[in-house]
Amino acid sequence: MRRSIATVCLSGTLEDKLAAAAAAGFDGIEMFENDLVVSPHAPAEIRRRCADLGLSIDLYQPFRDFEAVPPDVLAANLRRAERKFDVMAELGADMMLVCSSVSPDAVDDDDLAAEQLHLLADRAAARGMRIAYEALAWGRFVDTFDHSWRIVRRGDHPALGLCLDSFHVLSRGTDTAAIRTIPGEKVFFLQLADAPRLHMDVLQWSRHHRLFPGQGAFDLAAFVGHVLSTGYAGPLSLEVFNDVFRQSDPWRAAVDAMRSLLLLEQDRLPPAPALSGHAFTELEVSGPEVANALAAMGFCHAGQHRTKPVQLWRQGAARVLLNEGSGQVSALAVESADPERSMARAAALHAPALTDVSLPGVAAPDGTAVFFCSDGWLEDFPRTGEHEDAGAGLVGTDHVSLTQPFDNFDEAALFYRSVLGLTPELATEFAAPFGLVRSRAVSNVARDVRISLDVALLRRGEWAPGVPEPQHLAFATRDAIASAKEMQARGAPLLAIPDNYYDDLDSRLAPPPDLLAALREYSVLYDRDEHGEFLHFYTDVLGSRVFFEVVQRIDGYAGYGAANAPVRMAAHRRLRLSRG
Repeated sequence: MRRSIATVCLSGTLEDKLAAAAAAGFDGIEMFENDLVVSPHAPAEIRRRCADLGLSIDLYQPFRDFEAVPPDVLAANLRRAERKFDVMAELGADMMLVCSSVSPDAVDDDDLAAEQLHLLADRAAARGMRIAYEALAWGRFVDTFDHSWRIVRRGDHPALGLCLDSFHVLSRGTDTAAIRTIPGEKVFFLQLADAPRLHMDVLQWSRHHRLFPGQGAFDLAAFVGHVLSTGYAGPLSLEVFNDVFRQSDPWRAAVDAMRSLLLLEQDRLPPAPALSGHAFTELEVSGPEVANALAAMGFCHAGQHRTKPVQLWRQGAARVLLNEGSGQVSALAVESADPERSMARAAALHAPALTDVSLPGVAAPDGTAVFFCSDGWLEDFPRTGEHEDAGAGLVGTDHVSLTQPFDNFDEAALFYRSVLGLTPELATEFAAPFGLVRSRAVSNVARDVRISLDVALLRRGEWAPGVPEPQHLAFATRDAIASAKEMQARGAPLLAIPDNYYDDLDSRLAPPPDLLAALREYSVLYDRDEHGEFLHFYTDVLGSRVFFEVVQRIDGYAGYGAANAPVRMAAHRRLRLSRG
């Protein structure tokens, strides 16, 4: 199917938006009226520019507050429509979006609305144009798709049909299966937007919080399936109002938008090969602090790269590469059943391939390298001969946690979901010592690949005493208490947790007294969900932003201990202050 995007989705001037949409591979655009009004270029010139870029103008929008109005208002509305038809003719656009009215002049009369829309469609047909009528979720009288369909059916004109907008339909909680009963030839246009589930005024929700498909909570696959079952043959078009997107680089946002549509058309993508765990995580480090911490945690310097100053540290199946750099997680690698097919899928989803590297990989939105590995990568690390002892009980990597720039949080979640074929988990928010933090993880079905994405929602000004943009690597153990005890004996830089936490834990969850005493003694944190229990502890921040976590999951615990994150953040801050 053809793919289109509304110019309102993107930032910049109309010229910027058109260039970005074309560069991302879109076939057409919806011309948002405001973008045209502020442009210095005549409609005919814009038409030529779109043609040069290979873009059609699939829809002109919006035309507001038309139907079910008194005769004098109708006359003014028809005059307004004729002027817009003139503009559309110059643009080469043959369809106009008419939104259900919110005007105080409108009355609750479906027959009158149908009669006046028939008249408008007759005017449009005389110009070789069509009218797509859309029910706004906050329309004064018409606010559901089935109501708009009743009016279109009564209007009974070949140039009058429906525009179905996923946000307006799904935000109302309407049963979408009824869409299947609409004749496909009467569905003139399909607009798509995702959104988080929010309890707020639907107009504000729509104007500020829409997302690209795959970034929110709506079941767009089912919605699109219902529409396509009618025989609809028009474009899949994005109409997303979002404050962040409208201030972001339009070229980058357009690629993100295209990626969302490609994910929605999953059957046309190369399938995502199965992933079977974290192969390694690479840290850029300066000085010996991280290596010393790994050694005290029971890791062994097991290998040295043949040609690069890169060390392999290992304990069980947990592998960390140390490279020279500024102190951050620079790469993560997953075990892929077919790295070449993983790269083919990444290319289809417009993920930028990495060059000058020996492993197949792509760049994530925040610049982190993501590699697809098979077993052969270890051949680049001849063994050092260093003795590997029993370690501290770590058996693998549980998850990698990366703080994202605020503007790229949703983009990052979509990237990992689409490119790696991971499934997003529920987003969580918690009040941290220095502001609200949102966290969202993505994982594979087996839950042996987990990536947690975090963002500070309202960082403002210069007061930011916490760890800026923290990143951490979480290792799995079968016995957190035993691992903490062993690491403490080895001198690992473990983070101390205050007694107040354990007093509160006792009152909230009442763990057995012997367990509570052990948790307190070794500064191990505790959480519980409907499936099981979670024990975890941390190291100090090593350098400016990286630290380690050790976790034990019991009986299917699925979360990440988000309730304990503020405790950890305050403890990290306190320790940093004590060191000056």
